Amino acid sequence: MSFSTIEYKERIRKTKERMIQKGIDVLLITDPANINYLSGYDGWSFYVHQMLVLIVDEDQPMWIGREMDANAAKVTTWLYRDNIIPYPDEYVQSESKHPMDFVASILREIGHDNRSIGVEMENYYFSAKCYEQLKKGLVNATFTDATLLVNWVRLIKSDAEIAYMKKAAIIVEKAMQAGIELIQEGIRECDVAAKIFYTQITGTEEFGGDYPSIVPLLPSGEKTSTPHLTWTDDRYKDGDAVILELAGCYKRYHSPLARTVQIGKPKPEMETLSKVAVEGINACLEMIRPGIACEEIEETWRKTIEKSGFVKESRLGYAMGLNYPPDWGEHTVSIRKGDKTILQPNMTFHLIPGLWLDHYGFEVSESIRITENGCETFANLPRNLTLKEFV
Repeated sequence: MSFSTIEYKERIRKTKERMIQKGIDVLLITDPANINYLSGYDGWSFYVHQMLVLIVDEDQPMWIGREMDANAAKVTTWLYRDNIIPYPDEYVQSESKHPMDFVASILREIGHDNRSIGVEMENYYFSAKCYEQLKKGLVNATFTDATLLVNWVRLIKSDAEIAYMKKAAIIVEKAMQAGIELIQEGIRECDVAAKIFYTQITGTEEFGGDYPSIVPLLPSGEKTSTPHLTWTDDRYKDGDAVILELAGCYKRYHSPLARTVQIGKPKPEMETLSKVAVEGINACLEMIRPGIACEEIEETWRKTIEKSGFVKESRLGYAMGLNYPPDWGEHTVSIRKGDKTILQPNMTFHLIPGLWLDHYGFEVSESIRITENGCETFANLPRNLTLKEFV
């Protein structure tokens, strides 16, 4: 297990408090990050249906998943063996049976088929078919949307979680430096990605890395006008800018980081853009502290870049930490206009004030922790545009 049983039980207690507030008796958790958070379960099995069943008046949750993954639950969780309930392989990708039929039969068997049941409706891992089959199998139940119920419990990190994120930050520093060092005219994009991957997984001599929830994002040249491109087998050219957005990951906890590299002499507009973005993120980092609202950070950023005539429509950042593919974000708090969430110590965010224009862009980001008096960055690398000489 990644944490003590005491910490898992405290997470369960906080989750049950939210369940009671929402009138939920049984919570069906399908988000693998939430399953991990409450049970410790960690396996690459989220491509088939699995869940954690948390019942408000039962001490322990139940893990329900594919039979071949049951031993993984025994190895990685703190649950009693009787609370690990596998379904046969005949339910996997079958046209006649569905794993939610099995879940419904278990809830009927233990007498919870007529209660208020919460499901994570807005979730990559919970399909429309899941919902339909649960309703067919539990006709006397009342269903409630419990999307993000556990995610909000995860918002304030424990000291143990922060320690994992600090290790992830050491890994991302090494991976970012490895990528930047290799980038040069004539080098293939895929080779830079490979070096980054290698460094992310090998980590340090003291601790290794985990697979991040998002692969390295590496747009170059004109493709820097958009943030979410990966890599090709093209070779870098003189004049190319390259954006690197990646993360270190340790025991599923992330520390994302973005930087921008310029091969050869940057154009004047790129120099201007980079200086504006760096000035904006620095202004935000100086003012962030507990007790302010998230939208106040965005306001500081907006007013800073407006002086130079720039506008950013997309959000400035988001809560992040524990997660599985395809995202390291927690899907709760966003740093943007209108989000009045008040910052508290040990909240963690990816602050990513990228600016993407029609034909080029610049990205710089920091993963941050809210402290008692301000904020701290997890990583420590220069934020300015990194210049690589053309050879």
